[in-house]
Amino acid sequence: MGVDVETSIEIDAARDRVAAFASDPENAPRWYVNISSVEWETPPPATVGSRIAFVAHFLGRRIAYTYEVRELVDAERFVMSTAEGPFPMKTTYTWADTRIGGTRMTLRNEGEPSGFGQLAAPVMAAAMRRANRKDLQALKSLLEDAAT
Repeated sequence: MGVDVETSIEIDAARDRVAAFASDPENAPRWYVNISSVEWETPPPATVGSRIAFVAHFLGRRIAYTYEVRELVDAERFVMSTAEGPFPMKTTYTWADTRIGGTRMTLRNEGEPSGFGQLAAPVMAAAMRRANRKDLQALKSLLEDAAT
């Protein structure tokens, strides 16, 4: 059983600003509750093919993984997937304008756990959904507070 979690939020900030901040891996520890560190394996900024190592804590475990940028459409779509690590994962950010001039950001995580992870997939999906909601709320607060 795979994991596919999609979460969205409306942020009262311009789409280009939200996208620039969210797609910069250096900012990930500021708004991702579980990410503790980021290290570039290729020179910044993020472009297709860039590799970034992350360390996170999830469900009580330390997880180290490397994402590779697969797709980058300025202020529209940003896609990364694990190049290595214990749980093959693809993360997609999309941004769209809201009617009132803000941004709707969608965060989607898709993965195919192996071994014990297959049995725990429903629990992992629920935990990811909770974490993603917190992460997007933190991003919203950061960007909206910075604008005031």
